[in-house]
Amino acid sequence: MVSELGTHVAVARSRAGVPPATSLPTESAVRAALTEVPDPELPVLSVVDLGIVHRVDVGADGIRVAILPTFVGCPALDVIRGSIADRLAAFGLPVEVETTFEVPWTSDRISAAGKRALASVGIAPPAEPADVRCPFCASGRVVMDSAFGPTQCRSLFYCRACRQPFEALKTV
Repeated sequence: MVSELGTHVAVARSRAGVPPATSLPTESAVRAALTEVPDPELPVLSVVDLGIVHRVDVGADGIRVAILPTFVGCPALDVIRGSIADRLAAFGLPVEVETTFEVPWTSDRISAAGKRALASVGIAPPAEPADVRCPFCASGRVVMDSAFGPTQCRSLFYCRACRQPFEALKTV
């Protein structure tokens, strides 16, 4: 996906006689900008905290980002690609966002900050079913109600200690 906004910004600058930027954004600047792009299904996580940003390349011809889907057929991929392209358009370069299966995404890629953010909103971070802890009271006295949650990547649990239902991210 190529960012229309990035292309429009570059064309507008050219028509206005604004010279192109003398220096390209650094990869670290692009990665920092990606920390502001929320996952549409779990907005408490950025795409960086979720661990789906696989590769970032910056060149005079544009910014290319490769992302890893959490699950094959993830319905949020188009929204994620569009959100990434929109955020990176601010650099004034064309943006291309591709999905890749070069390496599989695993739940180990979720950052420690991402796991804390999940728990803070009542979603248990990934763990084997026997090791899931309640995000509300930290009890291990939980039972899986359904392996199928609201999305492919979540299951439904119930805490016998505090009697709260909650979702847990699946371990992949």
